[in-house]
Amino acid sequence: MKLHTIDTGFFKLDGGAMFGVVPKSIWQKTNPADEKNLCTWAMRCLLVEDGDRLILIDTGIGDKQDEKFFSHYYLHGDATIDSSLAAKGFHRDDITDVFLTHLHFDHVGGAVKRDGDRLLPAFKNATYWSNPQHWDWAVNPNDREKASFLKDNILPIQESGQLNFIDAENGISFTDDISIKFAYGHTDAMMLPLINYKGKQVLYMADLLPSVGHLPLPYVMAYDMFPLKTLQERKVYWNEAVDKEYILYLEHDPINECCTLQQTEKGIKVKDVFRLDEL
Repeated sequence: MKLHTIDTGFFKLDGGAMFGVVPKSIWQKTNPADEKNLCTWAMRCLLVEDGDRLILIDTGIGDKQDEKFFSHYYLHGDATIDSSLAAKGFHRDDITDVFLTHLHFDHVGGAVKRDGDRLLPAFKNATYWSNPQHWDWAVNPNDREKASFLKDNILPIQESGQLNFIDAENGISFTDDISIKFAYGHTDAMMLPLINYKGKQVLYMADLLPSVGHLPLPYVMAYDMFPLKTLQERKVYWNEAVDKEYILYLEHDPINECCTLQQTEKGIKVKDVFRLDEL
């Protein structure tokens, strides 16, 4: 098995929304905001070479939405899925599986492309993976979350016939070396792949831990549907990450790709930060 970081560029989101009840005077020390109170975030995906399978975990925001939509998010950076795949010697048509942690636009937008008036899967040879509980949550969204679930990102996947569901419980096996954990606070049934790699376990954090700056337990995003549930989940996962020495892969941290955690007298803190290719 081999893991590759796939950068898809950066975007901006409101700092207050990203840190919930935490005051700006505190969170800006780790994630400084611009004059509009916006912070920069990565959209970092992960490519897994696993035997004859080439698995892409999440797809970034994509490029098919209109100018008005993108004007809210200030996309920047030179990296795209195509350029990052090419740098690793691959093409999007080589992808066999697209694993979607959840269906918010910054995670699934790149899964569908615009071809004239049609919306088609961006990875024509891939099987797309979600789960029934989250899919139903996304296609029948609540009023608070529906702006994050864009039908153009979601329905074409199902219409293509390339969608498969993982009918899962916590810890289900996806491949021999990838199991799936779940989190329910950010959105319903978000999937977190846990990957056995070089004698270590790499946990893809999706939006449970957006960045190193979000490590303190109360630093829960205002975007989370069930913040108290997120708080409970973070306690469990942080302790598990310490006990089992997980490597945490960070999707949105603008600087740090991976981190490990340690128990200290003042609680669980970051132990090390490093690049994936340093493993």
